[in-house]
Amino acid sequence: DIRLVATNDVHYVEKEDALAQRVLMCIGMKKSIHDETALGYGAPSEWYLKSEHEMRLLFDKIAPGAVDTAGEIAEQCNVKLEFGTYRLPTFPTPANQPDNSTYLRKLSHLGLKRRYGEERARQYAPQLEYELNTIEKMGFVDYILIVQDFIRYAKKNQIPVGPGRGSAAGSLVCYSIGITDVDPMDFQLLFERFLNPERISMPDIDVDFEPEGREEVIQYVAQKYGWTHVAQIITFGTEAAKSAIRDVGKALDMSISETTRLTKLVPATPGITIEEALKSSAALEKLYKEDQKVRKVIDIAKTIEGAPRNTGTHAAGVVLAPDDVFKYVPIQRNTGDGPYLQVVQYCMTDVEKVGMLKVDFLGLRTLSVLRDAEQHVNERRSKQDPTFSIWTVSYDDPAVYAMLSQGQTKGVFQLESQGMRDVLMRLKPTCIEDLVAVIALYRPGRMDSIPKFIESKQHPERIVYKHPLLEPILAPTYGCILYQEQVMAIVQALAGYSYGHADLVRRAMAKKKAEKMALEKEYFIHGKINPDGSIDCDGCLKRGIPLDVAESLWAEMESFASYAFNKSHAVSYATLAYRTAYMRCYYPLE
Repeated sequence: DIRLVATNDVHYVEKEDALAQRVLMCIGMKKSIHDETALGYGAPSEWYLKSEHEMRLLFDKIAPGAVDTAGEIAEQCNVKLEFGTYRLPTFPTPANQPDNSTYLRKLSHLGLKRRYGEERARQYAPQLEYELNTIEKMGFVDYILIVQDFIRYAKKNQIPVGPGRGSAAGSLVCYSIGITDVDPMDFQLLFERFLNPERISMPDIDVDFEPEGREEVIQYVAQKYGWTHVAQIITFGTEAAKSAIRDVGKALDMSISETTRLTKLVPATPGITIEEALKSSAALEKLYKEDQKVRKVIDIAKTIEGAPRNTGTHAAGVVLAPDDVFKYVPIQRNTGDGPYLQVVQYCMTDVEKVGMLKVDFLGLRTLSVLRDAEQHVNERRSKQDPTFSIWTVSYDDPAVYAMLSQGQTKGVFQLESQGMRDVLMRLKPTCIEDLVAVIALYRPGRMDSIPKFIESKQHPERIVYKHPLLEPILAPTYGCILYQEQVMAIVQALAGYSYGHADLVRRAMAKKKAEKMALEKEYFIHGKINPDGSIDCDGCLKRGIPLDVAESLWAEMESFASYAFNKSHAVSYATLAYRTAYMRCYYPLE
């Protein structure tokens, strides 16, 4: 007495997509649509998403009620994707600690004294407490402890770890507990660039490891939290304009020479679509209009454009879940080499949207080179000599900067390209801040600012600040706005923004959100009063800054913000560049 259910096997949405689906299947099987051994779906065009009306026409006479039963089952199916909820694993609290918040505080204060000594530790204690309170309030204590723990494991097992990467270097907590090795106070880095108390979002801590040791660290994490709680992340290769035309042409038995001719007519613009190519290439459009075979290939290619072509595994991303990963996201078995790990079937951005903890375990060969060179140095030193460590050298050695100024940078991390060597020879760097600036400047969109930066360094007497409050912010970059953190510091110093609000301004500028920027410009100049009557920010005019200066400064920040670089990341990589330069200068053989 089990009732019949009428369902439809769906492989494409619209009826006219049947041929495109067939071609896509043939592409996957590397066969022609004329090949009889190619897998098909029976009826040529019936595997589309039918309407209720179409289903009733098919089934109501031969199986009355079967469509209604399908509706009943559908009503019982309920899938909810939760957003805005974080699914973080819990760090196992040490036996002698009451809770993880207390443990993180203890590690942080001990680390602060170890990094700075008693006197400076007292000076920076309020900043440390502010960060700890923010981390606790936002619910990221376990996250910070998890990262600290696997970095501690790596260092304990002589696996080299990078000094930092991304915005985490701006955190005093991360520096104190050993996640980063870049002093955020000396370099004037901002915690709010890492974790904004006014915008709840997952912090991002990516870590560089020596490549061979990277796998060992991932295995440590998997063993500690459970293999079923850890997964790698899938990547999708999609059909771009040229590859779609090439693949469809092959499936439709078009010759290689013909498909090559077609793909060469598609402009080599990154991310260009077939539709855009037809508009910008007169020759391609002409062929499309006049040649029926070409028209068929291009029409089908437009249909499959953007469809997944193949899958891979993200090179660095690893997901950590509080329970079996499959309870939160779909997974598949990893068939690649290396230790067995399951793979999440959401891409990286979707993994973050559903609140999963993602950590990038990156392999950086420079760390292997430095480790090996350091070992060779110590093997050659006499037993009476103290052990040499590249991680303790100061950043102010004139001989290193003299070498860099001569363009002698072969083998130096981040600085060995011909273009970078030319910049260094013109700039003549004399301090670590110069290297930080060069790493931030030598990028698309910012290279046009290099001549001005070099001229300002060589002729400091020509630097003019729009307002005295800008000098302490822009002096390290000779009056130029280079970093996202400088944009944040400017709106904070001149208009009275909180650093959290300043980060929201920085984000709006970077993403060119016109409506949001127009509103923030008004606040920047005239201030903002909250609905309860409290003052959100004073605004420039209330602080005595002339209107023309405020407007000129806003326009300058607006034009640079989309290209401004994350200073925390630039500092981290500049310190690594300096260390490799130091080794090249003093220990070239090693």
